[in-house]
Amino acid sequence: MKPVISIFAALLIWSGSLHAQNNQTVNSTPSSENSSVVLSPTNDQSSNSEEAVTVVTDEEVTIDSGNTAWMITATALVLFMTLPGLALFYGGLVQSKNVLSVLMHCFAIACMASIIWIAVGYSLALTEGSGKAWIGGKDAFFLKHLSLNSLNGDHPETVWIMFQMTFAIITPALIVGAFVERIKFSAVLIFSGLWLVVVYCPVCYWVWGGGWLAQKGVIDFAGGIVVHATAGASALTLAYMLGRRQGFPRSLKPPHNPGMVMTGAAMLWVGWFGFNAGSAGAADTSAGMAMLVTHLSAATASLVWMIVEWRKTGKPGLVGIVTGTIAGLATITPASGSVGPMGAIVIGASAGFICYYACSIVKEAMGVDDSLDVAAVHGVGGILGTLLVAFLGVEGTLGGLGINAATAGEQFIVQAQGCLAAIALSVVATYLIVKVMSPFTGGIRVSEDEETKGLDQSAHGENGYSLN
Repeated sequence: MKPVISIFAALLIWSGSLHAQNNQTVNSTPSSENSSVVLSPTNDQSSNSEEAVTVVTDEEVTIDSGNTAWMITATALVLFMTLPGLALFYGGLVQSKNVLSVLMHCFAIACMASIIWIAVGYSLALTEGSGKAWIGGKDAFFLKHLSLNSLNGDHPETVWIMFQMTFAIITPALIVGAFVERIKFSAVLIFSGLWLVVVYCPVCYWVWGGGWLAQKGVIDFAGGIVVHATAGASALTLAYMLGRRQGFPRSLKPPHNPGMVMTGAAMLWVGWFGFNAGSAGAADTSAGMAMLVTHLSAATASLVWMIVEWRKTGKPGLVGIVTGTIAGLATITPASGSVGPMGAIVIGASAGFICYYACSIVKEAMGVDDSLDVAAVHGVGGILGTLLVAFLGVEGTLGGLGINAATAGEQFIVQAQGCLAAIALSVVATYLIVKVMSPFTGGIRVSEDEETKGLDQSAHGENGYSLN
């Protein structure tokens, strides 16, 4: 734990020093009483994207209370996805002796990611990088540019910072599902913090911050590439490096609390409306359509997953149907600003079928113990939805919302490039992060005795349940 404490101490000292030296606006945004910070979208399809910092006057842009209220609501919904949604979903899937450790992982990551986002993340991910195509600038470190009057479009920039922060929270938290029940808590903290800066921030800038993928016209409305492809690729890599759990694959115990799994999945479903519809950046028709297609994809994927599992095992399972829900939600995410209702049903059906079999491929064919199927559900789902945008988003095709049919092939190539780039960075960076941090944590895996005892007791000295 000493490395973790040292990192936080250095961060706090640096923060105080910066604020003492410079309490002014971003260099590219001259300070003015009547000035507001605005970030302009990189393309029509990616409403979640933000680019260069510019200056407008209060006379040019005013706050829209309706849009502001919606973005505040969407922000709360996305945070609700992680705390408590994802925490309960993952917590119910593990053994009872490890449930508290999973809740701890999600909660601690949420806290740490928040501080990192304010310190460096927002600036690196969503501010202009002096003409650079690969990473944002440093002028917004510790939000030294921010004032009460700073705006993002027609709502406060503070709200936009918070909204984007919730994405930065849930993305590394998704990876938790790959390493549950066998990883050191110190390794979770260090890996998640470094991963957020080294993987999430660059990819976010590439897609939503005006980077090279945005310049190519990639479409990722709410995070198929930025969130799900990165988390899925890193989860698969980390699970492989960490090794299998005891008893994998033949003697693993089933989820200890399917009811908790269903509760968490339901919370994720509700929160996902903020995730996708909130990415429209306003309470408008785009947000309404995003909400509708999100729901339809989730419902369709749930039913398809249930039917496939029913035919294969002879019984429809609760854990199965809600896992299908998450697959449908992940897959529609990049396409939620581009497809209509029928396109969403096609995406949901594809997600339920393909992601189901992807779970078997990862665990049986590849032999990788991705414990809670992060790679198969989020990674495969996010990539699938990103690629399908090129065809289901074509105007006149199942309600597609604007892609020109003549350029669909070119758009597919751009979408594939985005997926491959995110996967490549995620895999390489994850490998290097694990190698670099292992000496500081004495390896990243707990001992065999600690794994047998359970992480609740061995790592945290508490029990998830007390039965009297």
